[in-house]
Amino acid sequence: MEVGIVGLPVSGKTTLFSTLTGQDAQAAFGGGKIEVHRGIVKVPDPRLDRLTEIFNPQKKVPATIEYIEVGGMEGDPSKGKGFDPQFLQVLKNTDALCVVIRAFENEFYPHPAGSIDIQRDITTVESEFLLSDLSIVENRITRLEKQIKKAQDDQGQKELELLKRCHSQLENEQPLREIDFTDEERLMLRGFQFLTAKPLLLVINVNEDQIRDEEKIISAIPSKKNVSATTLCAKVEQEISQLEPEEREMFLEELGIREPALDKLIRTSYELLGLISFFTVGEDECRAWTVRNGAHAPRAAGVIHTDMERGFIRAEVVHYHDFIEAGSLAKCREKGLLRLEGKSYRVQDGDIMNIRFNV
Repeated sequence: MEVGIVGLPVSGKTTLFSTLTGQDAQAAFGGGKIEVHRGIVKVPDPRLDRLTEIFNPQKKVPATIEYIEVGGMEGDPSKGKGFDPQFLQVLKNTDALCVVIRAFENEFYPHPAGSIDIQRDITTVESEFLLSDLSIVENRITRLEKQIKKAQDDQGQKELELLKRCHSQLENEQPLREIDFTDEERLMLRGFQFLTAKPLLLVINVNEDQIRDEEKIISAIPSKKNVSATTLCAKVEQEISQLEPEEREMFLEELGIREPALDKLIRTSYELLGLISFFTVGEDECRAWTVRNGAHAPRAAGVIHTDMERGFIRAEVVHYHDFIEAGSLAKCREKGLLRLEGKSYRVQDGDIMNIRFNV
């Protein structure tokens, strides 16, 4: 699963990517070259940490998520220049978009538009995504209409009606993520990889003295479907990431915050993608596995190994909170909290599972 990090020039997106992934990605300004930086990031999960303390395994394996940062962006929409088509094409292959919005002041690196305006910048970036999708829809509608005139095509007619619905939505400057498509419609649209259909995470990059103002800043952003928003100070997060664990705790305490904002951003990205974690535990390994929300038990088994999905019999399941309250798997079994679930069981976030299978 990939999350694409984008933003207007000097918004802090490269600093954010570098801090998230530990890579030294350099900001690129123009030059016509599209640079794609990729990095795998561990998903912070206190539940996995606690399970590791209890089982003391040889190995702890967290869930992961991949971020990509696209550099070398030609043009600046705030100055009337659109995003480079190559730049937009790279984003189409991602599963969600993380848009970094500048809210910090810096006299040495002024905002390209000359002032700080969070809502203006959100609208600027979203408008580019809308225009990109609209262009694709219009071109496809034109081809379909010609195709249907030559020969009656029921499937083509269905697609045409669906795309006209999308066209109306986009012309009204509304993203496609706000439409409740059926499974069949989603399948028809999947190949287009529309940018406005992707889940959106708005990351408001603030000054250090605004760190405690998250609630106030986020409340000023209109709430929309499949859009999440969070704040952070990329500069401070970069400093935190370079500290030793003990120094990090002291630094966070001085700032009056409980955890690095990056941890929250990663978890929010994970949730926005519709992902959940289940756990396998033991003396050898405690691991967080990733499945889509709503996945059935055999699919979760297949994430561990394809043979487990193919030969799935049943799963022993206890939820993390029940396990912690009981204190051990043996106690869970005594209290009836450890239960057997079949193929129709939908995995819940935080389930501890032991898969029984036969091939």
